[in-house]
Amino acid sequence: MMRRGLAALATIGLCLPGLALAEDAAAPVLNSGDTAWMLTSTALVLFMTIPGLALFYAGMVRSKNVLSVLMQCFAITALITVLWTIYGYSMAFDTTGMEQGVVNFNSFVGGLGKAFLSGLTVESLTMTIPESVFMCFQMTFAIITPALIVGAFAERMKFSAMLWFMALWFTIVYTPTAHMVWSGNGGLMWDWGVLDFAGGTVVHINAGIAGLVACLVLGPRKGFPTTAMPPHNLGYTLIGACMLWVGWFGFNAGSAVAANGTAGMAMAVTQIATAAAALGWMFIEWISHGKPSVLGIASGAVAGLVAITPASGFVGPMGALVIGAAAGVLCFLAATKMKRAFGYDDSLDVFGVHGIGGIIGALLTGVFAAASLGGVKTEFDMAAQLWIQLKGVLVTVGFSGIATFIILKVIDLVIGLRVTPEQENEGLDLALHDERGYNL
Repeated sequence: MMRRGLAALATIGLCLPGLALAEDAAAPVLNSGDTAWMLTSTALVLFMTIPGLALFYAGMVRSKNVLSVLMQCFAITALITVLWTIYGYSMAFDTTGMEQGVVNFNSFVGGLGKAFLSGLTVESLTMTIPESVFMCFQMTFAIITPALIVGAFAERMKFSAMLWFMALWFTIVYTPTAHMVWSGNGGLMWDWGVLDFAGGTVVHINAGIAGLVACLVLGPRKGFPTTAMPPHNLGYTLIGACMLWVGWFGFNAGSAVAANGTAGMAMAVTQIATAAAALGWMFIEWISHGKPSVLGIASGAVAGLVAITPASGFVGPMGALVIGAAAGVLCFLAATKMKRAFGYDDSLDVFGVHGIGGIIGALLTGVFAAASLGGVKTEFDMAAQLWIQLKGVLVTVGFSGIATFIILKVIDLVIGLRVTPEQENEGLDLALHDERGYNL
């Protein structure tokens, strides 16, 4: 669960030890305003994947692959929903065996006490909202994280391999990371004090590193980098980016799990950082390439959304401006100059935007959370917090990278990862789905 200022998990079915709200240690009581906001936030975060991310990615691939990307995002939404129901929610948020300051197996992953949503009833609460709403809200995070990885290997992975990869990656990588960061007292990175309000480590660094590993293991698309592969429909991409921007208010402000001042400030800083990043990317691209592009400003906006995610419950408006501007500039450099220098084919810049943006946001949270810089932390050792944030980044990078590599290698050995060269030439729409995106 998201670490936030005064709000922490009070219950997930049963009361979590040591996580009662600071202002009210009594049993939680349903709040209809909080519930209404969280119902809205859940719908907004689902909207980020379908149709937001699906359209954002679909516009950037070639026309012969547009349906393949849409299909992957849609199928992942269905697959992760089922897996989250069966065991994912339990592995991420079951707190059995956890004890603050004690590192054991359950510091890394939850048990199966809530498998098949055992114990989830109409009456069960998490903080001041129904547990069913909390479960669905967290499900939407579990859906979008693996869906982000699609952009790194777009136009070349077999659909069957993609389904196996997503199921295994969700199980082995996503749920333990979410548990370590968000499950509460006894969780490894929670006990360290890692500040991650809405998913800088769990979602963006996790997906960005997995995307980098995936594109390296699969190898470049046929013809890369000598063959031009421009986006086929930037209108789709811009529409998708707009949907992501709007949906992200549910992602960040919803992570307060309440309709309160923390949610309001999270919404404000999300808007500010996104705008600053969009302008930062646009201006540096303008300087570097002579013209500002639609793809550039849309990518910059997403970079800002990514970077402010871990910080959104902790920083103020001025911190958001700096975080957004830094993300816009640095993610542009990562997605252009760094990618060109190292020669990897991250098709839609998942690592450059989500991996780098998530790292920027996670580290700068350790700076701008300070009250002296407009944040919410009054008793704050910046150097110590920066070290904690760096530890969280390094653990996420190492765990996600190594586990993703092993998963991909096993799948490649068993069923193969890539489509054939002939299928790649034909396009995945026809080769894998026997359909065309456009009938001209």
